[in-house]
Amino acid sequence: MAFRCELRFAGVGGQGNMLAGTIIAETAILHEHRFATQVPTYTSQVRGGPTKADVIISDNHIEFPEATHLDFMLALDQRTYDMYKGDLKNHALVLIDDNLVRISARERDLWDVYGFPIIRTAKYEVGNVLTANILAVGMTVELTRVVDKEHVRKILQSRIRPALLEVNMKAFDMGIQAARALQLQKINQRAGTTLLAGQFVQAQDSSFVRESAPPT
Repeated sequence: MAFRCELRFAGVGGQGNMLAGTIIAETAILHEHRFATQVPTYTSQVRGGPTKADVIISDNHIEFPEATHLDFMLALDQRTYDMYKGDLKNHALVLIDDNLVRISARERDLWDVYGFPIIRTAKYEVGNVLTANILAVGMTVELTRVVDKEHVRKILQSRIRPALLEVNMKAFDMGIQAARALQLQKINQRAGTTLLAGQFVQAQDSSFVRESAPPT
């Protein structure tokens, strides 16, 4: 079956969603030899207005470039999330900044939701809030596996000026690690276990203890 994936990067102007989408699309075209499109949508309000970048990656020619059946959505703003969530498939993967976006219990049942303080982490742990979009790219790549991480690094090296490359690479790597931690947490929750003090212990509603070590 031919590969096809539709992704949406949504937020407000100034958060770098357009660049995030461009990085993913360019990686697919230049290093993975697939077809890809990136279609931006934004208002006349350059900063602070709703924006989204739709990316389609496919093994086949893309006849219609607008994403209508989303496999993935990144949301960094509540209003924009509410505006653009309607194209998500059932069981789609949704990544939100959980300091800025709230999702209902019903929506969590519909989609595979991951929440992380993306902008806060970029500001206080990476050290530059402007790297939030690159941190989100790292998380996106790790969660979806839609493109290879090493290929993304090559695109970052070609797109980001040398003075800012190190901090953006730090953000990218931190995004990958954050996504891995969230995936492990979800696996443990589904297995009925709790990770405490570096060891798996029996959850209150579970009748077993998982003895295998977490992946590194």
